[in-house]
Amino acid sequence: MPAAAGSAIEGPGPRGKVPGAAGRKGKGDMRRLRKVKIVATLGPASDDYKTIRALWEAGADVFRLNMSHGTHADIARRLSLVREVEADTRRPVAVIADLQGPKLRVGTFAAGAAELEEGARFRLDLDPAEGDGHRVSLPHPEIFAVLRPGARLLVNDGKIRLLVDSCGADFADCTVTAGGTISNRKGVNVPDVVLPLAALSAKDRTDLDFACDLGVDWIALSFVQRPEDVAEARALVAGRALILSKIEKPAALKVFPEILAASDGIMVARGDLGVELPVEHVPPIQKRLVRACRAAAKPVIVATQMLESMIESPMPTRAEVSDVAAAIYEGTDAVMLSAESAAGRYPVEAVRTMDAVAQQVERDPTYTQIIEASRQARRETVADAIVAAAREIAETTDIRAICCFTHSGTTVSLVARERPRVPIIALTPFLDIARRMTLIWGAHCELTAELGRFKQAVVNAARAAREHGFATEADRIVVTAGVPFNVPGSTNILRVAPCEERLIYRTDPE
Repeated sequence: MPAAAGSAIEGPGPRGKVPGAAGRKGKGDMRRLRKVKIVATLGPASDDYKTIRALWEAGADVFRLNMSHGTHADIARRLSLVREVEADTRRPVAVIADLQGPKLRVGTFAAGAAELEEGARFRLDLDPAEGDGHRVSLPHPEIFAVLRPGARLLVNDGKIRLLVDSCGADFADCTVTAGGTISNRKGVNVPDVVLPLAALSAKDRTDLDFACDLGVDWIALSFVQRPEDVAEARALVAGRALILSKIEKPAALKVFPEILAASDGIMVARGDLGVELPVEHVPPIQKRLVRACRAAAKPVIVATQMLESMIESPMPTRAEVSDVAAAIYEGTDAVMLSAESAAGRYPVEAVRTMDAVAQQVERDPTYTQIIEASRQARRETVADAIVAAAREIAETTDIRAICCFTHSGTTVSLVARERPRVPIIALTPFLDIARRMTLIWGAHCELTAELGRFKQAVVNAARAAREHGFATEADRIVVTAGVPFNVPGSTNILRVAPCEERLIYRTDPE
């Protein structure tokens, strides 16, 4: 089993503490030329060091491990390879373990499949006998417990649609509203009711514990319907990772503010949303969710089918490029590749395409106008005021970067909420925090020694800005930190500082 989080890059220590890490030079000096992040899913097409390294060099900032596919040995090996890439490039890399969630499926058919015609009658029941053109088993009594006449049942990603006419504790008699071939063990969606199912199946609980022990940085929680689902997962995670709630059920939309408050981040899982809701509803929902996450200073990923044609083609469609661009214009923290990088023929090209689209969008003056027009001012705490002032100073004077010292990542999230025009350099002494922050919009994450004085913070920030190409000795930066140092959530100081190290030492007070 690969080492847990904290052992890669350099040095042992609690939570990956790396004394004296600031100031290193080498291969890790690469910086992204965009602020939105790219999440790449690993799978059979990206299952070796060479390919994962190529994905990172093409622009992948975060890697996703899909717990629905592959054994625990496969997952462990892929994470180990990511940590090798991290160590060799000297750049923190986040890893998301995406849990499968409960899977609702029909049973089997005597002939392997059946043809259903529109308008025909069809029954779902608990009888385990093999099905035919008139009925099939649905071995989920919890579904029958909450079904009601008029509810919809969607089979095989909505290709087969059934409308419930009558139902009981062990059956549902339906009318076929969209026909076609129904075959063994196809998935079932029930969009019109809240199912009495926990978001975590027995498999998910095992996978969650395994992934956390392995050292992943984020857990993506599927099948979230209520904030209690997130609370249950958080208790099991026990601080070992942060939680991304996947929004894929209509029930989740009804209590989204509560789910957002309970979560560390959000994934807009448009594939399942597009099955359970009319597809025309998904774009405005995506926009609302992204804006809500920005206002809450929590990262949000837009996912599913972003460059799907690149599973088979080296070139995306124009519509796919526009889809990726639209998510970036909305201000999302990250865009995600699924099968494109996990099982497609052109995984590296897909990342490279997404990177190119992101850079082009962020160079567009309209992008800045949209981002700034959608900024929601929040001035509730001292930290809110500090980061707002940092952004305003950076945008009204000749400032090259905003440098944030953080123990928990909260300050960086608050700065990113402001969506400043200048880069954000996130400095922390903890490797696990640096990894987690790589998902945040605009954050260039750096490891630094623990600090005792603000003078050290300014010197280290200036050094990081110079060494990674954000500023020269003739430039200035904004530095934010908390005094006393090494106390999470204490951001209370801001300074405009020169980047010339000798000048800093001469002018900075103790």
